[in-house]
Parts: sequence; C-alpha cells; structure tokens
Amino acid sequence: MNTPVVCGECGARVLCEKFSPAHTQVQWTGDAATTCPRIAAEVRAGRPSARVRSCAALGTSIAAAVLEGRLEVPADV
Repeated sequence: MNTPVVCGECGARVLCEKFSPAHTQVQWTGDAATTCPRIAAEVRAGRPSARVRSCAALGTSIAAAVLEGRLEVPADV
C-alpha cells in the first residue's frame, strides 16, 4: 500500500511503500518535481524527474515515518 510521506525540509509529497527494512519504493508525485529543489535542479539540467532517486532530507523523513508508525514495514520479512 502506498503511503504519503511529506519531506520535512521542502514539503514535497511522495508515495512510499516498504517491502522490507532495506527496501523502500518511492513514487514521486507530479508536484514534487517543482517542490523539491533537488528534483527541480535535475529537471533543469535535462534529467527526467523519474530518474532522480531521492535525497538525504527525504530519506530522513521516510525513516521518521517508519519510526512513528506512519509507514509500515511488513512483519513477515
């Protein structure tokens, strides 16, 4: 199940799903390309937003969502 996670630094909203403690799927929403300064810089440089993997601030926000129970990691892995 995709769970919304908002970056604590820039406010970009992405959809996340955890498959294991180490495996996270991140789906960028359409407005994230303009909200996130890292994605916006990559897009301006000619790189498709879908090819931008992540950033440290978003990673921190995803980790916080897991710790706070807002993003669940399957127990059966």
